[in-house]
Amino acid sequence: MAKEVSTGIGHNIIAQGTKIVGSITTNSDIRIDGELEGDLICKGKIVVGQQGNIKGNVDCTNAEVMGNINGKIIVSGTLSLKATSKIWGQIKTKILSIEPEAQFNGSCEMGNTQPTK
Repeated sequence: MAKEVSTGIGHNIIAQGTKIVGSITTNSDIRIDGELEGDLICKGKIVVGQQGNIKGNVDCTNAEVMGNINGKIIVSGTLSLKATSKIWGQIKTKILSIEPEAQFNGSCEMGNTQPTK
């Protein structure tokens, strides 16, 4: 039997069918499977699920996107756009990974970047 190890760091989830209007700031990882209308500032990793939808700016350390983002995205580490992702806006990231069939309409700047505080 595998032993479960907890790092003590919590994970946030916005479930499918949930809509939040307003900004979110978190020090831990977050997964968006619902809708967010507002900015998201995360000192950890964000995951936007296939049904996830963000209308606002995103500022984080790492991101994996399978859903939709309409806004400016600043990632100080790696931004991974999966085949089902649809992005409209400006991207600023250190490392960008794009799978075939991912959709991106906007501008992109790559290199060292620091998330806003």
